[in-house]
Amino acid sequence: MKDYDLIVVGGGAAGLVAAREARRRGASTVIVQRGPVGGDCTFTGCIPSKALLAAAARGASFAEAMRSVRTAVDRIAATEDARALAAHGIDVIDGHARFTGPRTIDVDGRSLRSRRFVVATGAKAVVPPIPGLRELGPLTNETLFELPDAPPSLAILGGGPIGCEMAQAFARLGVEVTLVEAVERILPREEPEASAVITEALAADGVVVRTGAEVVKVERLADGRAVIHTESGDPVTTTHVLAAIGRAPSGRGFGLEELGVEVDQRGAIVVDDTMATAVKGIWAAGDVIGRAQFTHAAGRMGWIAATNALWRPARLRGFRFNDRVLPWATFTSPEVGRVGLTEAEAAERHPGSKVAHLPLSHVDRAIAVGAERGFIRLIAAPRRGVGHLAGGRLVGATIVAPTGGDLVHEAALAMQANLFVGRLAQTTHAYPTWAAAIQQTALQFFGPAAGLVARPALP
Repeated sequence: MKDYDLIVVGGGAAGLVAAREARRRGASTVIVQRGPVGGDCTFTGCIPSKALLAAAARGASFAEAMRSVRTAVDRIAATEDARALAAHGIDVIDGHARFTGPRTIDVDGRSLRSRRFVVATGAKAVVPPIPGLRELGPLTNETLFELPDAPPSLAILGGGPIGCEMAQAFARLGVEVTLVEAVERILPREEPEASAVITEALAADGVVVRTGAEVVKVERLADGRAVIHTESGDPVTTTHVLAAIGRAPSGRGFGLEELGVEVDQRGAIVVDDTMATAVKGIWAAGDVIGRAQFTHAAGRMGWIAATNALWRPARLRGFRFNDRVLPWATFTSPEVGRVGLTEAEAAERHPGSKVAHLPLSHVDRAIAVGAERGFIRLIAAPRRGVGHLAGGRLVGATIVAPTGGDLVHEAALAMQANLFVGRLAQTTHAYPTWAAAIQQTALQFFGPAAGLVARPALP
């Protein structure tokens, strides 16, 4: 039996951040992980997908693109492996952890003990219960980057960020791609105008986008191809199928329920905003809690969990996870950056909200480089007692632009700091940068800017 100040179960983004924060605080720490440390982001998510997108954008061949993927993964994985972590005083044990009590776990016959645990076991790709799909053995993000050769054709089920990003990447790599989405538009969580821009961009790259096409059955032909049948429209015939429907939390199989930790029907561990479970001494963080399944969100949760576990003042008032100002990005071309509310959400939650909308066709940098597809949208709500004085407060932003995933952070900072929108309009921006368009948009809250003015938010 070996004792630690903190035991982290799972070595993805949340687990790594939790372990590093624990060591920063001088706590003895171990990560228990089946397989290499790094998790989905490093091996099957953020890193390989962005490497593939970049290679496709520069016109690489499929073989060259996959080499770029492997190189990027290997370099980043080397900074997170057991040897790298040992240099920082973090132990790593390869194996499956199972709780044997509120203060003990078993790892393949080896016992470890602690008064504090952070469970960060991540999530798994979902293969929906569509007749014939599981038997087909579709690709998921966990197997996609193992393809030895470019598939002749690829049907992607799901028009969320993963589906859209991979549709564009594979189309640019010369693959015949069909994107199939059950609801009426791709990227359904985003502004409808953002969905329209990305639909147009995908079509320009040769992707066939099928929306409002719920899949009812999948079958394999004698020649090995798959046929996807939808409720409406013609069937889709393809050589390969990628299931990009979503990811299910991996909270079961670790003995948590037997201790009284609540795990919901999705497999998500139920926690409060401090990342604490119902059992004292056990916190959970990252994709396994089923909220905001982003690497940066997982890292923040991991930091909160470790800090609340180890910092004495947190016993009185712990740090809390707040997704109100959590930005995210879809790395298509153009990118979609988002933080806070959409226009419809703001109209419902904050009556009297205003919207400033700037098409990129009004942005000098976009005109100069020939990248006018997209827009910037800022949403401001009235402040209590003063209304829209100084522009009100920013409650949401959507930026569809070549660097939208980076630009959105200026809006996120303004929301985090609870700034008046006027601060964005007052701040001098270098010209002609993409960021200058943020200032240009914010000026609409104070009168016409480039012929445009803020308008009421519509439901």
